[in-house]
Amino acid sequence: MAALLEVKNLGISFGGLRAVDDFEISIKKGQLYGLIGPNGAGKTTVFNLLTGVYKPDEGIITLDGQNITGLKTIEINKAGIARTFQNIRLFKDLSVMDNVKVGLHNHYKYSAIEGILRMPKYFKTEKAMNERAMELLKVFDLDGEADYLAANLPYGKQRKLEIARALATEPKLLLLDEPAAGMNPNETIELMETIRFVRDNFDMTILLIEHDMKLVSGICEELTVLNFGRILAQGSTSKVLNDPQVITAYLGE
Repeated sequence: MAALLEVKNLGISFGGLRAVDDFEISIKKGQLYGLIGPNGAGKTTVFNLLTGVYKPDEGIITLDGQNITGLKTIEINKAGIARTFQNIRLFKDLSVMDNVKVGLHNHYKYSAIEGILRMPKYFKTEKAMNERAMELLKVFDLDGEADYLAANLPYGKQRKLEIARALATEPKLLLLDEPAAGMNPNETIELMETIRFVRDNFDMTILLIEHDMKLVSGICEELTVLNFGRILAQGSTSKVLNDPQVITAYLGE
């Protein structure tokens, strides 16, 4: 199967410190892939490089055959990469539905004049966006809270809303940065089911950063382990999690 994401020799330094060095990864379409490692290993820096927050010093990033290296974040999002963040970033003063509709604006458009004058295209587009937003909210069991302020959702549901908003951009690749952070065990189990559902029903490829080993071993097919910005191990989940180097450096055993 063809790779959706190909990364070769990716690297970046900050103030002389090598944050990521010679990073390579190949993720197939439809794969559920994990990126793990100790705190400060460079995982989020990799996500920031993939999404245009940082420009790499060297290396090539290819998404579905398109070279996206060094593009701006909005251009990379339009090319097909969406992400969530370790620290939830919602528009907390907007409703749950309006948060999802922000993501939909990549695909549903009307002009400023059409919006100001409330022309027919405005109403048609808004109706289509509301319907699509509600479909996404139902996936995450958030449709009953569509009119709530995002800030008033419980923590676990804010996590789900952030994923729903990312999906609204209709990405090819979804990056999840520690989606289980702050969740209790029951919420984590529910999240695992949700991630599987998203992959299977949205024809989605997913790369996630995670510290919860139960979640990683339960859903990820392959793993890359980072340590001090370099790849420590890479391969099938069972192989990587039984690698003595990984056990020593990451699991602390």
